Amino acid sequence: MAAAEGYPLLCLENPLLGIFLLKNVSEQLMLIRFLSRYSGSGISNDSTLEKYGVKANDAILAEEKHMGLYEDLIQNHDAKLIAGGAAQNTARGAQYLLAPNSVLYIGCVGRDKYADILQEACNKAGLHTEYRVDDVQPTGRCGVIITGHNRSMVTHLAAANEYKIDHLKQPRVWSLVEKAKVYYVGGYHLTVCVPAILALAEEAAEKNKTFMLSLSAPFIPQFFKDQLASVIPYTDYILGNESEALAYAESQGWEITDIAEIAKKIASLPKKNTKQPRVVIITQGTDPTIAAVSDEAGNVQVKQTSVRAISAEEIYDTNGAGDAFAGGFCAGIVEGKSLEESVDMGHWLASLSIRELGPS
Repeated sequence: MAAAEGYPLLCLENPLLGIFLLKNVSEQLMLIRFLSRYSGSGISNDSTLEKYGVKANDAILAEEKHMGLYEDLIQNHDAKLIAGGAAQNTARGAQYLLAPNSVLYIGCVGRDKYADILQEACNKAGLHTEYRVDDVQPTGRCGVIITGHNRSMVTHLAAANEYKIDHLKQPRVWSLVEKAKVYYVGGYHLTVCVPAILALAEEAAEKNKTFMLSLSAPFIPQFFKDQLASVIPYTDYILGNESEALAYAESQGWEITDIAEIAKKIASLPKKNTKQPRVVIITQGTDPTIAAVSDEAGNVQVKQTSVRAISAEEIYDTNGAGDAFAGGFCAGIVEGKSLEESVDMGHWLASLSIRELGPS
């Protein structure tokens, strides 16, 4: 049930059902390496690779011959199910830090038992969802087969690719959009429904709300350049890592490799809502996080913040830290914290995440 006052943080992107097989500690430590952008299911069994025609240590989109994999894992193996997808991980991370009923997540699922499992996982995390339900495509899933030190990911985006703006514009959903104060959109959604992203962006610009965009992956600026360009003018916050920043600079022909300079140039791009500065946040693993902040005069100030150091013995996996950082940072912005405090909250949640088995 929706909170009467709405949810201050609204996140939009592509939901995926994560299915994990955790047989023993060694397999757990391997499984965590692919929980950042996709959630998946894993088994240590060479015969499964042969059965579904999958190569060792591969990452592919599912074909017809792979469709039985997901049901096989659920029915025949002791699987753990987790709500996945990058922005949904971020949404859950933000809700972990915020007061109850603070975060709404929107995406598209199928009309099937996988969606029910996904919904239950989100309910347990305290995350409110408004899913569009597609009657043709199944809920998106990702299967991961573990063989020794190799891992093979088989992703079926399916319904996640079927989000429509008509769902966002439904009176019940749009009323929640209007009540939200901060919008966070994962860059993967630029491959799905740009009109929905722009609807949120225009609402934010018109009413001086906060609009945040994650670059998500290097292929977004590389291969979805026009879609990204249509959204950039509305952004108050742009989040990414060094690889994504470099890919963006290359896509623009800037011939710049200094991350701070790239962040400054992105921060200086034209902006629709000039009442708010643009802030570009670029994480660099264990190196300091860069924040480039523009002002109304077009000047850009760059700040660097060191990450929270933890011992090597405490680290299970660094994959997924970006989603966690975004969750902590979003929570800080929602709570009205300063930029420095929000970055530190992102660092704190990322440091917690890499101690855990994936985005849990």
